[in-house]
Amino acid sequence: MVLTPAPAAARPEPCAPPAALLHRALALCAPLLLGLVAWLGSLDGAAAAPGSGALLLRGKLPQSAPVEAPRLKTDIAVAVSGPTARATITQLFRNTTDQWVEGTYVYPLPEDAAVDAMTLVVGDRVIVADIRARAAARQAYEAAREAGHAAALTEQERPNLFTNSVANIGPGETVLVQIAYQQPVRLSGGTHALRIPLVVAPRYNPAPAPVTPAAEGAGADPVPDRARITPPVLDPAEHAPANPVTLTVTLQAGFPLGSVQSATHPIRVEETGPESRRVTLADGPVPADRDIELTWTAAPARAPAIGLFRERVGTDEYLLAVVTPPEGQNLARRPRDVTFVIDNSGSMAGASMRQAKASLLMALDRLAPADRFNVIRFDNTMDQLFPEAVPADERHLAVARSFVAALEARGGTEMLAPLTAALADPTPERTDRVRQIVFLTDGAIGNEEQIFSAIAAGRGRSRLFMIGIGSAPNAHLMTYAAELGRGSYTAIGTIDQVAERMRELLTKLESPVVTDLTASFSEPGVEATPRLLPDLYRGEPVVLAARLGRSAGTLTLRGRIGDRPWEQVLRLAQAEEGQGISKVWARAKIGEAETARLTGRLSAEAADAVILSLALEHRLMTRLTSLVAVDVTPRRPTGTPLTAADLPLTLPAGWDFEAVFGRSGAAQPAQPARERRAQVPSPLATAASGIALPQTASDAPLLLWLGLSLLAASALILRRPGRVA
Repeated sequence: MVLTPAPAAARPEPCAPPAALLHRALALCAPLLLGLVAWLGSLDGAAAAPGSGALLLRGKLPQSAPVEAPRLKTDIAVAVSGPTARATITQLFRNTTDQWVEGTYVYPLPEDAAVDAMTLVVGDRVIVADIRARAAARQAYEAAREAGHAAALTEQERPNLFTNSVANIGPGETVLVQIAYQQPVRLSGGTHALRIPLVVAPRYNPAPAPVTPAAEGAGADPVPDRARITPPVLDPAEHAPANPVTLTVTLQAGFPLGSVQSATHPIRVEETGPESRRVTLADGPVPADRDIELTWTAAPARAPAIGLFRERVGTDEYLLAVVTPPEGQNLARRPRDVTFVIDNSGSMAGASMRQAKASLLMALDRLAPADRFNVIRFDNTMDQLFPEAVPADERHLAVARSFVAALEARGGTEMLAPLTAALADPTPERTDRVRQIVFLTDGAIGNEEQIFSAIAAGRGRSRLFMIGIGSAPNAHLMTYAAELGRGSYTAIGTIDQVAERMRELLTKLESPVVTDLTASFSEPGVEATPRLLPDLYRGEPVVLAARLGRSAGTLTLRGRIGDRPWEQVLRLAQAEEGQGISKVWARAKIGEAETARLTGRLSAEAADAVILSLALEHRLMTRLTSLVAVDVTPRRPTGTPLTAADLPLTLPAGWDFEAVFGRSGAAQPAQPARERRAQVPSPLATAASGIALPQTASDAPLLLWLGLSLLAASALILRRPGRVA
């Protein structure tokens, strides 16, 4: 574009109006300003090209230039030994910048994991972590961070959600953090299962209730740590998947093996003996966008009837008993009142919504004429299909099928109101009908404790069955809710699993339960968990952990199958050697103390004392304890700034990014749109975080709007008569 002098007749007089002078100045400066904007935009684009997976993070100081976040890779090694598994997770942090960086990464672990070890490796230095009270561990980490020492801190946010912070990663440097945990292997219907979570799903965090004089507890934040459980998430349309994961499982089943399978990932299975296998991922490293599930069964007619294992630690003996009672035969089926609750919030968009609807339609088809039912759907609102439970006749079922088929995913996940409605029992004194609640959700919420408290207070005679939908369900919520509701938890990760897993669950719901279960030891002084044994459904085992002291003797299990008594006596001296049983017992006892706190059986202070004592004795991570590793040698030069960076997470497979985060149009990690709507700043959450969280947005949107505005202004000026040739 070339600017030419205006004709003489059109030239302004020497005393031209100021507006005319301004127009001419803008016209002369527009090319220069547009060129400057384009140059700045090119710098930003070069730093993080779309699809590259690069993430820009700002430093703690306003003048700090954006830097690329540390890269992360993860290797998982699991050794299964009979009823327990020992896992080691190795996380490799790579600083690709020329600055000193502190990396923070939120990651999942199994909800029943007993996390007991962490090691930090920097160059040739290996630092083994100590277990400390949470506040003391954070204080030690922050002191080391400020002094320039290499340090790592692992903190529990939820029993299945942890945060790793690694301080003073040098320019171009790689550091390694290794975490180890113990967990029990699940058994149901003859199938052993191990689930390894890889991704933290974005969570909906309800806002505090409005502060009104009449509202009890109003204004309290249901998610006081919302800032700590809301890491940035990459838009898969703009970024490649982050955090590639490799896996090796060494399987020692303790019995001749039949099939070894995974419904979530292609696997390679190498036979290393009649009772052992080596399992790896067939496609090599995989993105951390869905949980890994591994199942195995015994060879035909070779399944053990009783699993009894023991471990000696110091002067104590620890016991793990896994016993499956015989199935009742030809027992009359009792009529049921079933309330189905289905989550149709935004996080369920896509594959999860299809799975949930297919599961619910299948459950409706299995209702018997003597049953009654109702359906509740919820997002940030809720609807109850019928005012009360109705007969399962064809007319009502047709209405329910149409209602379910029309559901679409949208909005937030306000779970408390529909749960309370489902628990409300108009006839709590009735014993002639079984009352069941089937709850279908991904569980992507941050206010789990509100949900647990509601179940403990309102469960009555109801039995709660949780169905986890999607590639990364919140297993802590599902498992604990089912335990409190005296039901069970079923995970459905793909549409291919709907028919099989719903059939298994519905068969359990329709089958007579084993009731009135008790466990007694012949020797005194045994500490067993759970304190109260749950009702059992077909194929479900009794799982009992105990600290025996030096005693042996016998364990007697008693219950009723229908109207017939059932009893089994186990001689503890016949137990096989096991590994990690003490950790499993301690983790279960900690969970029992948390339950006692929620139900009011223990005060908060008494429960915390029990949890802290168990955690320090057995070196376990809890909400009250953390693992911290500090190198004694300073590394970062005095006066050199430290940039803080939250490492981004990959969106769970099958999730719709726009349905969760809205149409931001930015190529940067986002916070859920539903979270932004619900969130109210919490001074407590901010103070508790203890670290300066980065601002992940770049200046690109501002520069773009500035450029467009100048371009429009220039166009208007240059289109004036006589201005442009």
